[in-house]
Amino acid sequence: MPPRSKVAQLPPEVKAWLDTALVESNFSGYQELEQALAERGYKVSRSALNRYGQEFEDKLAALRQSSEQARAVVQAAPDEEGSVNEALMRLVQDHLFKLLMSQDDKYDLSKVAKAVAELGRASVVQKKWQSEVRARAEAAAASVEKIARKGGLSADSVAQLRREILGIAG
Repeated sequence: MPPRSKVAQLPPEVKAWLDTALVESNFSGYQELEQALAERGYKVSRSALNRYGQEFEDKLAALRQSSEQARAVVQAAPDEEGSVNEALMRLVQDHLFKLLMSQDDKYDLSKVAKAVAELGRASVVQKKWQSEVRARAEAAAASVEKIARKGGLSADSVAQLRREILGIAG
């Protein structure tokens, strides 16, 4: 197993400063960052900073892309039943599972356990909310069906209205 990265060994407050400096410098100026770290008493090579910066920039770009895609999906298909949240919870669940199955010990097991517990609670709340939305849709469909029948609509038209309200038109 390769030795642990010098950047990973930095104290959290120094690493936070480095992350901010990388973003503010648009992931450039590695020589200046190397010197600034040396002035703070940390010896991290420019190549180590470059490797870390590239990985960090890639992760940041992926996060931005995911955020933009999620925003586009929500705008294109408004989410009345919370399917975007459900999909997101499944992605997080999948990521946590892969993290636990990896041979990498870079994660804090207690934090992962807490995330799993929070994900479970979120899933319960999501399912309850979906059930409530479905019940309201059923009530609205029943009400419209009753009014439509009184108004003399055909059985086919009433059934079509019901399918439209419940979102199962096809």
